[in-house]
Amino acid sequence: MDEIKVLIVEDEPVIAKNISMYLNNHDFIVSGIAYDDDEAISQLNSNAPDAVILDINLDGMLDGIDIARHINSHNKIPFIFLTSYADKETLEKAKQVEPAGYIVKPFNEKTLLASLEIALSNHAGKTNALVPSLELQKLNRHLLSPLTEREFDVLQQIYNGKTNHQIAELLFVSVNTIKAHIKNGYLKLDTSSRSTAIKKLRELMLK
Repeated sequence: MDEIKVLIVEDEPVIAKNISMYLNNHDFIVSGIAYDDDEAISQLNSNAPDAVILDINLDGMLDGIDIARHINSHNKIPFIFLTSYADKETLEKAKQVEPAGYIVKPFNEKTLLASLEIALSNHAGKTNALVPSLELQKLNRHLLSPLTEREFDVLQQIYNGKTNHQIAELLFVSVNTIKAHIKNGYLKLDTSSRSTAIKKLRELMLK
């Protein structure tokens, strides 16, 4: 899966459908839609999304703040709150779980996609600061099939939170070429998504 997998947690089907329409493109793909807290936790545990768009108010025992705590403890991926509420009490609760973004309904496609790009970049920068920088030679010492320099360049940009289009622009190649390098890189890392590839790269750099 070379697109960024996004889980939508939203209890209003019409809004969830609109978000899904915005996200299915060259950079993003919807990994699943959860309409309540139980389904959200199930999707997080079984479907390995790379990012989450999360409504704060949900039907069920857990609200979006509770699910955010679960993400921080178990998944360690960026999430954006998408909510109708912007009152001081809700904002203070949201701050405590450190979302990568906060969007107030109604929203549009540009706002959503820009917020996701910023969330991915900021989350990568914050997390990567805690581990050594990627080094091709060190990574290849731990891989049965070594990464090429171009595959490393592409994986490094994924590691930095860049989308397929952003990587293509940086490296002056087509998006399809980037996708081919991503697939080869995932194969050599024995991973199947961005989040698992990033996790594997961090593990290898800490060996």
